[in-house]
Amino acid sequence: MKLYLDTSTETTILKLDDKEYIFTFANDLAEKLLEFINDKLNENHKTWQDISEITFMSGPGSFTGLRIGASIVNTLSHELNIPLYDHNGKKHQIILPDYGRPANISKPKK
Repeated sequence: MKLYLDTSTETTILKLDDKEYIFTFANDLAEKLLEFINDKLNENHKTWQDISEITFMSGPGSFTGLRIGASIVNTLSHELNIPLYDHNGKKHQIILPDYGRPANISKPKK
């Protein structure tokens, strides 16, 4: 089963083969995303071990959403020993998010 994940916007898109699931997590993405994926696997009578490859929308997009999504797909790919691709089809050992612009880091106040 192929898993596709897009966490680049407020709306998370999960695809399991040809089935698409859309959900808005608001500020609960880090806490609820793995449970959401697990629930959708169960609905399809599948387990984590049935995932054969992962594709991730690596950006540009939301800093927090991309960081959370990349952490999850990198971990799943490593632990399940399955290939990991970006949305352009390029294979990666790990995915680094593309935020679309340099980080906006404010200067220390002191």
